[in-house]
Amino acid sequence: MTHKFSEEHAELVSSVKQAGKIALKYYKSDLKSWEKKPGDPVSEADIAIDTYLKEHLLSTHPDYGWLSEETVDDLSRLKKSRVWIIDPIDGTRSFIAGKPEFTVCAALVEDGRPVCAAVFNPVTEEFFEAMIGTGSYLNGTRLQCSDRNDLDGAKLLASRKAFEWHNWLEEAPNADFSHLNSIAYRMVVVASCDYDASLSLSAKSDWDIAAADLILSEAGGLSTTSKGNTLQYNQSNPLHETVISSGAALHPALMNMLKDFTPKN
Repeated sequence: MTHKFSEEHAELVSSVKQAGKIALKYYKSDLKSWEKKPGDPVSEADIAIDTYLKEHLLSTHPDYGWLSEETVDDLSRLKKSRVWIIDPIDGTRSFIAGKPEFTVCAALVEDGRPVCAAVFNPVTEEFFEAMIGTGSYLNGTRLQCSDRNDLDGAKLLASRKAFEWHNWLEEAPNADFSHLNSIAYRMVVVASCDYDASLSLSAKSDWDIAAADLILSEAGGLSTTSKGNTLQYNQSNPLHETVISSGAALHPALMNMLKDFTPKN
C-alpha cells in the first residue's frame, strides 16, 4: 500500500543525494567561505545546495512552507501545515576544513513533527533516511538503537568537560566520550547503534535536528530537551535550548542525570 508521504519521501531522497554530489564538487577545493556572524561560517557550497534543494523541493509542492539555515525566514511558513526544513551542510566548519564530519539534512514536517527525513554524509557514503511509521534505514539496512538502559560504560557523543563540571561522571562510570561536528550526524549514529547517546547542551535550530529526530525515533530512540520535552518544529522561534538523544531504554537515566541542569542559553 502506498504510504501517505511516499511521493514526498522519494523526492526528498533523490534531491538530497544530488545535493551530496554538489557538496563533493566543493569538498577539499579552493572553497570560498565567510562568517555570517563571528563563529558562524558559511561557504559557497552551503548556498549552492540551498538553492538547489529549494528549487527542486518547492517546484513540485509550491504550497509547502520552507525553513532553511541559508534562506531568510519570512515566517510565511507558520501558515503552512507542511514545511520543508533544510540544513544544506550541517557541520560547515568541518566541511571547510576538509574533515568528513558534515551532513546534508532535509526533512518534511507536518503540524510540527517530521514525517520524512534524509541525512547524508557524501564523503563516507552514509545515507540515512526515514518515513514516519516505516522505520529508518542506513543504505537500505534497517536501524535499531541500542537497548542499553544505564550509563555505566556508555558510548557518549558529549563533552567530558561538561560531565566533569556538572559532577555527572559518577553517574556515568567508565563512559567513553567522543565528538562529531555535525549534530545531525551525532543523532543518526545513535540511531545506527554506533553510540548510545548524544547530548547537546547548547541551543540548536530546527534545521540542525529535524531530519535526524525522525531517523532516531523510527529506530526506537528519543530526542527531547534536557527536561524531557518533545521537540516541536516550525514554531515562530526555531531554537531548541538543548537536545538529548538516545535509545528509549537509556532516556530515563539521562533525564535523571539532567534533572537539576539549567541551560544557560
